[in-house]
Amino acid sequence: MGNEKNCLSHGLVNSTHGCATPSRYQAMWLFVMFDVPVATKAERKHYAQFRKHLISEGFLGLQYSVYARYFESEEATTACRRRVAEKIPEAGRVRVLHVTERQFATMSVFFGKRQDEPEEVPEQLLLF
Repeated sequence: MGNEKNCLSHGLVNSTHGCATPSRYQAMWLFVMFDVPVATKAERKHYAQFRKHLISEGFLGLQYSVYARYFESEEATTACRRRVAEKIPEAGRVRVLHVTERQFATMSVFFGKRQDEPEEVPEQLLLF
């Protein structure tokens, strides 16, 4: 019972593995939306390097220039935001936005006229 109370006081939902699941209001999705010129060979190279960096950071491609990554808390996004900012190409226009898991789950997704569900929270391992 003490562990449940501690989990709830920290905004965590108790699960079968302890209190490792954050609430849908605490968990965050970090979006990176960008326009990077690709007119020259050098610009295409910078675009590819930035895109590969996002993928190596664990971002999922939602659309051509929209990537998102799940985090268990807003605080956990800080270092990733800094690393993304360091890799922005010189001529790139980049927006970084975070939304709660609860907000993300209300997103409407369409493929043509067919409506679909937003991406699910990925399985993540916690290393201590």
